[in-house]
Amino acid sequence: MRTVLKGNSAVAHAVQMARPQVISAYPITPQTAIVEELADMVAQGELNARFIKVESEHSAMAGCVAAAAAGARTFTATSSQGLLLMHEMLHWATGARLPIVMVNVNRAVATPWNIWCDQTDSLSQRDTGWMQIYCQSAQEVFDSVIQAFEVSQRVLLPVMVLLDAFFLSHTYEDMDIPEQGVVDEFLSSLETPHKIDLAHPASHGPIAGPGIYMEFRNKIELAHEQALVEWEEVGRTWGSLTGRNYGLVEEYRNQDAEVVLVACGTPAMTARAAVDSLRESGVPAGLLRLRVFRPFPADTVRYALAGKKAVVVLDRDCSFGHHGIFHQEIKSALYDLSPADRPLVRGIVAGLGGRDITPRTLKQILLLAWNRKLSQPSTWWNTLLEQEPAAACPAGEIEVRK
Repeated sequence: MRTVLKGNSAVAHAVQMARPQVISAYPITPQTAIVEELADMVAQGELNARFIKVESEHSAMAGCVAAAAAGARTFTATSSQGLLLMHEMLHWATGARLPIVMVNVNRAVATPWNIWCDQTDSLSQRDTGWMQIYCQSAQEVFDSVIQAFEVSQRVLLPVMVLLDAFFLSHTYEDMDIPEQGVVDEFLSSLETPHKIDLAHPASHGPIAGPGIYMEFRNKIELAHEQALVEWEEVGRTWGSLTGRNYGLVEEYRNQDAEVVLVACGTPAMTARAAVDSLRESGVPAGLLRLRVFRPFPADTVRYALAGKKAVVVLDRDCSFGHHGIFHQEIKSALYDLSPADRPLVRGIVAGLGGRDITPRTLKQILLLAWNRKLSQPSTWWNTLLEQEPAAACPAGEIEVRK
């Protein structure tokens, strides 16, 4: 069925079709519309699920943990400060190996208060053990939510599906919604091997001493490694049913590129325009979009970027005192390449708090990389770039404000 939906509504429709049994949620801008629509579906009998209204995001995740531990297919949604308030329970969900699906609408964190787009909220949770999938369109949001339920229950790990605030959550797009039977065929039944069962009493979450604790953590790491395989397999299966296949990364004009932009989320759509414009000017530019961030697809990234002249990593976040978080991850993935194959890697922090990331900005930074002008510092902030259009500047003559 062809229809027009905003990103938040795409989430709600995908969750409805996945048939969760429990939704535990607390509203927060700009995510509120997701749980409002789901609450309406439950109230009107369109979704057979228990909707748990709680007093905070911490309690929302606690409700998901309890429901998933009992063997229920479980969902929640949050954003920004709400995700940060969940932090303690995120670790619990991973350690208990619970297949919870959560959508986070990426929003800047306080202070100062800001309700616009920024990916710091989810990236600050990268070490909680949750899988993280970043989307660039409402269609991909819908498809990724469906896939998230399948992958999470295959590897018994929780997963966040991420979409940019307002640029995606509140923007309407033409998209395709499959028949319910397609989703039912795609999703396997949920059978958790360690669910709470009164007929078979067992202890959950006991103390683990030094002699066994590391074994639990190692199993989580092994599950993440397996998840890389599952995301690709699930993507191919979904593609065979819908014609839309998603992998770990997406490459655009990258095969013969010499300078490559690495981007994530909606800026990757903007980056295509910058790459096309630079190609018309004779600059061999390309794009690598990172879709699956956790588990990190290091081998895939390494293969895609080996031998390039320069790589620029776009971060809509910042790990203060170091680089952007994606910048750190990309450099780590490329470290083991031989000196001959290892490209120069530089980063740009842009778009914090919802500031626009324009094709002009991306062209500027790619041209600087192409002309080896990005020597120091290793991370630039787009507030440092002159605002004149890059197209009007000959290659190598773009001024940078020091």
